[in-house]
Amino acid sequence: MLRFGIISTARIGRDNVIPAIQDAENCVVTAIASRDLTRAREVADRFSVPHAFGSYEEMLASDVIDAVYIPLPTSQHIEWSIKAADAGKHVLCEKPIALKADDIDEVIAARDRNRVVVTEAYMITYSPVWQKVRALIAEGAIGSLRHVQGAFTYFNRDPANMRNVPELGGGGLPDIGVYPVMGTRFSTGKEPLRIQAVTERDADFGTDIYSSVKADFGDFDLSFYISTQMANRQVMVFHGTDGYIEVKSPFNANRWGPEEIELANRSHTESRIFRFQDSRQYRREVEAFARAVTNGKEEIVTLENSKLNQKVIDAIYRASEKDGWEAV
Repeated sequence: MLRFGIISTARIGRDNVIPAIQDAENCVVTAIASRDLTRAREVADRFSVPHAFGSYEEMLASDVIDAVYIPLPTSQHIEWSIKAADAGKHVLCEKPIALKADDIDEVIAARDRNRVVVTEAYMITYSPVWQKVRALIAEGAIGSLRHVQGAFTYFNRDPANMRNVPELGGGGLPDIGVYPVMGTRFSTGKEPLRIQAVTERDADFGTDIYSSVKADFGDFDLSFYISTQMANRQVMVFHGTDGYIEVKSPFNANRWGPEEIELANRSHTESRIFRFQDSRQYRREVEAFARAVTNGKEEIVTLENSKLNQKVIDAIYRASEKDGWEAV
């Protein structure tokens, strides 16, 4: 059993990842760390976790954990991923692991010198929904892929929320823009060559709140929009010469809609529905991570993959400052 320590008591950990680890077959949470020991003990008691620490450093120095999950604000991901690796702990870090692609080089170096596993928590890549999308495209179920469309939006104007605080790494592209990019790259195995984009920022917060993006993958295009101040919506459509695949609830499976894929034929006279009763993508993520620690062969999101994804986000920001195409 891989023993996890959780760095911070953030909501995504409490609501999604800690329960997933506790439900997993090959890992368990043995410690919670917070800068507030009382808060750490409250969360530890809630999940029957035996150890609570009043500092991150104290937990990293302990021998009660083998790995850490990091759901800190984005601006702290690089720092604590490196500190955890240097403490000899394996690292599962929330996305995005960085705000600039080149910053990931420091984490790669820490991973290699300490011989630990470090991965970014893209839960969708472990979901049977997305693995089915990848398989359908690979087997030619929609012919030649020509266009991918995506949308991911929600409404949040809470000034205290880290997504609206630039200093904490807030903004729509770091929070949700990474998903249409990773989903497309994961499903197709292809990388974009160039980007066109428009991005708007909130006048009060200074964070990016809307982006409309076109990415040229050579054989096909990806177009998507994201927003942190629009009505809730999630969708991804892969459109080919012989049909299309629509992913109904692509990112927050079973929360924003059914875990379901529709495969339609060219004339739209026939369609097949693939339903997934409970993908448990967070559980699959942590189990895959634990297997990677054990056998070193499990397919996980490598830091090199993470750097390629962040390079696209970096290019979107640059493209938003100019007319025309920007190379990735």
